[in-house]
Parts: sequence; C-alpha cells; structure tokens
Amino acid sequence: MRVTLLGTGDTTGTPTVDCECDTCAEARRRGVERTRFSVHVENERTGASLLVDFSPDFRHQFLTQGVSLPDAGIVTHIHFDHLDGLGNAYRLFDDLPVYAADETDPATGESVAETVSSKYDYLDRVTVHSQTPLEPFEVCGLEVTLVPVEHPPLLCYGLAIEDPETGAKLSLSGDTNYAVPEKSREVLDDPDLFLADAIVPASLCKHHPLGGDHHDAAGVPRTFGSKHMTREGALDLAADLSATEARLVHTAHFYPVEEAFEEPLAVDGETYDL
Repeated sequence: MRVTLLGTGDTTGTPTVDCECDTCAEARRRGVERTRFSVHVENERTGASLLVDFSPDFRHQFLTQGVSLPDAGIVTHIHFDHLDGLGNAYRLFDDLPVYAADETDPATGESVAETVSSKYDYLDRVTVHSQTPLEPFEVCGLEVTLVPVEHPPLLCYGLAIEDPETGAKLSLSGDTNYAVPEKSREVLDDPDLFLADAIVPASLCKHHPLGGDHHDAAGVPRTFGSKHMTREGALDLAADLSATEARLVHTAHFYPVEEAFEEPLAVDGETYDL
C-alpha cells in the first residue's frame, strides 16, 4: 500500500494563521506545511483508497498532494480537526462509505458513528457504517481494526491497517496520551510504519496547567497534560510496538524552531510504500 501524509499538524496547523513565531516563520521559509491531520492509504493492488480522518484542510490537501479522492473514509473521533472536512464531500462523491466506532461515549451520549451521521445527515451520498472496536473489518481490500486509545474526555481510536495479501502493516496511534490499553497495543504491534501523535516535546510540559504524566524511569513525561503524547512518549510507544519506522504527527507550532524540523517529525506530502 502507498501511504501519503496529507496533514501532519495539530488543530491550528503550522504555519499557524497570523503567527510570526520562529517555527511558523521557518516553515514559510522552507515552503513546508503541517495542515490538520489526515492520511491517504492506497491499495496499489486494486487502486482503491481509504482516507483516515477528514481534515478541515481537505480541499487544499487534495489540490496539492496529487492523490485520488478516496473510495472510503474512517473517522477516529469527533474533534473538529479530524471530522469537519467531511462537509467537502458535497458534490464530490456519488457514494462514500464512512466507518466509525459504535461505542456510546458517556461524554456525548452517542457513538462516533452516530455523531458523524447526525452532523452530516444532509450529505445523502455519505453512508456511515458502525464498527465495533477491536473487531477487524475489510475496506478497500485492506483489513482495518479500530482500537480504543486515551484522549479524554472523548472516546477516540487509533487503528491498524494491514494488507492481507502482502502482510504490509500501517498503525496509527490516533490522538492519545501514552496510556494506550494493552489490547490496543497488541493490535497496533509490529507495524512497518507507525504514525504517532507527538504534539510537543516533553520540555514544554511545564507550560501546561496539568504538567506532564506517564513519566519514564528518568522522570521524562510521555504525556502532555492529559490528551496527547509528547515527542518522547511517541518514540517510546513506537519502541514498545517494535515499529520498523515511526513518523511523528499531530505536531504543534510550539516546537522550538531548532527542534521543529528534526527527524522523525513529519511534514505534509511524505509518502511511504509498504
């Protein structure tokens, strides 16, 4: 499968609108972007493609990254930067199946699938399919499994995508802190490529009202606040999962400029053949 990173930034992206910080200025100088999160996965055997999350930057991403419109989509959770691009489906698709988890979220009283369905009920060419986490399903000739992760207060999911013929495997952490449940880790384990939420370096936890959490043996926080992994947490999780390669995504413009473009932080447009 071919994996294209359409959006690798957090909720404001990099460069952030009306921001002249050193990191945003350097992104402009380099001509790179980290738009809101989205990943395009093409099954090169069949030509069918799957979109993981619908970024608010959907239009820009598909105009600039040279990938086909997807044959299906997956929504990991209902935060604006992962869902609100679905409105772009209007007039673009004859039929677009969208898959999302069926667990009822105590915070909303609805599952992710139910929220997507009700919010976009005017898109009559979008059909929402409810899926039970930890139970594999097939889409675009690929085996997909949604896995619960920790992104309080909302339910959120990572996922594993595997080609049943070649064994190639992509795992995504989803928006999460470091405390990913063991059953989810078992599904995500041993990927060829792991895309991991790494919103900021651990050094910035001192600026969060909640500080950091899930510290390693040296006292380095692997969670920023309560919702996202630090860079260090993401790298530790990649090691825990024995990932062949890891790219850090959902990164914020708060990275110090001297660290913001270091490996393995991803930028939009990267492609990987698995």
